[in-house]
Amino acid sequence: MLTDSINRLTTRPGVYLFRDGEGAVLYVGKAKSLRSRVQSYFRGDGPDSPRIREMVERAVDLETIVVGTESEALILEANLIKEHHPQYNILLRDDKRYPYIKVTVQEPFPRVLVTRKTPHDGSRYFGPFTGVGAVRRALKVIQRAYTVRSCRYKLPDEAPSRPCLDYHIGRCLAPCVALQTRDEYRAMIGEILSILEGDTEELRAVVEARMRDAASTLDFESAGRHKTVLDGIDAIAREQRVHRVGGGSKDLIGFARDGDRASGAVLRVRSGLLLGRRVHEFESVRDESDEAILTAIVQSEYLAGGADRRSDLPPELLLPTAIDDAPVFEAVLSEARGARLKIRVPERGEGMRLVSLARDNARSALEDRVIRDSGSREERADETLHELRDRLRLKVVPRLIACVDVSHLQGSDPVGSVVLFENAEPRKAGYRRMRIKGDWGNDDYRSIEETVRRWASRRLAEEERLPDLLVVDGGKGQLGAAMGALAEISEAGDMAVIALAKREEEVFLPDRSSPVLLDKRRRPLHLLQRIRDEAHRFGITYNRKLRSRRTLTSELAQIPGIGPGRQRALLERFGSVRDLRTASEEDIARVPGFSKALAARILTYLR
Repeated sequence: MLTDSINRLTTRPGVYLFRDGEGAVLYVGKAKSLRSRVQSYFRGDGPDSPRIREMVERAVDLETIVVGTESEALILEANLIKEHHPQYNILLRDDKRYPYIKVTVQEPFPRVLVTRKTPHDGSRYFGPFTGVGAVRRALKVIQRAYTVRSCRYKLPDEAPSRPCLDYHIGRCLAPCVALQTRDEYRAMIGEILSILEGDTEELRAVVEARMRDAASTLDFESAGRHKTVLDGIDAIAREQRVHRVGGGSKDLIGFARDGDRASGAVLRVRSGLLLGRRVHEFESVRDESDEAILTAIVQSEYLAGGADRRSDLPPELLLPTAIDDAPVFEAVLSEARGARLKIRVPERGEGMRLVSLARDNARSALEDRVIRDSGSREERADETLHELRDRLRLKVVPRLIACVDVSHLQGSDPVGSVVLFENAEPRKAGYRRMRIKGDWGNDDYRSIEETVRRWASRRLAEEERLPDLLVVDGGKGQLGAAMGALAEISEAGDMAVIALAKREEEVFLPDRSSPVLLDKRRRPLHLLQRIRDEAHRFGITYNRKLRSRRTLTSELAQIPGIGPGRQRALLERFGSVRDLRTASEEDIARVPGFSKALAARILTYLR
């Protein structure tokens, strides 16, 4: 039995692998104490996550690897996840490598290359770039602006007997045959490194001064070369500099989630300039916590694959929320960097704004992915919907929202109304209204229950998907009534339901005893208010129409010769007492079954 060996596990740090009956790795985890961590899977009610509970039920074997420190366990866990792709770990959706610019500074005469691999070989790597087109354009600018060699000779040990074609067309100064000294060549490489690091302002001023000096001495050939260098500096800056975000160097991490999917964005800031973005995509994370997803992003970015992702670490990582393993990550990455690296969760000011920038990038990447996966050309979800998901901790971004309301006048003519909003805009084809069949009078709870039950059942019968979020106009009682109706409909189990109370604009959720107060200045509350008010308008309009029709019917019933058939005909034609009273005899006589004499009798009675 698997549980028999657990009590004999070591208390040292390490990594554990759960395997199924065929030996396939189901899950990889790390532990400060292997015994305590593994025992927790079989203690009491077991893990909180349904996915991990399922994993434990399938596991028939356990393998452990003991390491020296918790830091080593963290790195080993990341590498084993990347190697085995366990079904129950949070995994990257795809592990494609992004292009980098590589400068082989460990060579006497460095080269500048495009690569997708970043081994720990002493070279300097710049990126990642979001596409190979951008990195090739940057490399082309460098090749035109500087005379970097493109040959593969291991200079100075290997060298040709004469310069190649690049020398004759002015693209290389032939250091291979000593026509350019090593010091001159490395000074040029230093300028290239400065540009790639984003520090272009000082270098631009130096090159511009050289250009003016050359022009003043009528050395127009040199001035032209310096002008080419200036153009190259500006071109690379345009490619890399997306946004000026403030002083210092740091990495910003944000994430967004929607049901089973999540996307993370890591923004690379150097010397106050945003130089690049890497996106991480995850699947099957519906039951995972925000902290677990954020930890997976940090692991994937800095630990998976070894030292290659840690070749250009900043002094600071900014995260949107805290993670338990932050001290361990700090220790591992500080050692890799050779200096202190601090993980921080800003709560105000510039740092919080920067993390919001990373979050917005993650949301954008998630929306790109949703559109790509669905093949839909519809507009992406409004930012307000992402804010609403985050604030209410919904499982999915509520792209489709319905709101239910009931209207009556002191219990008379009660009606239920449901409006539908898609991507924060009304979708009137999905509006529905109904007369309340039950004799509930002023009982709003029973009316809400009937409206929700009939509406949801009809929507499913018509094979229309239920919305991501159902908003109920009211408080705790109305929310309970809606939940009671949905409990009878198994297909409605995943739909989120909230109630919005008018007085304090409190939001009630089924799993929280106290209401949530949304910021009255922010768009999420404004959207909910707009949807609630539209449902009320739609319902009260129908209620007034029914009351007007009832009044007209009762008035017409008093007129001799106007039976139920003629009453229905007048209702369909005029709709209300007011419209009938202002009609002419000719208008009434045009209704089938009516004469001018009967029309005159009706108007005499009504007037």
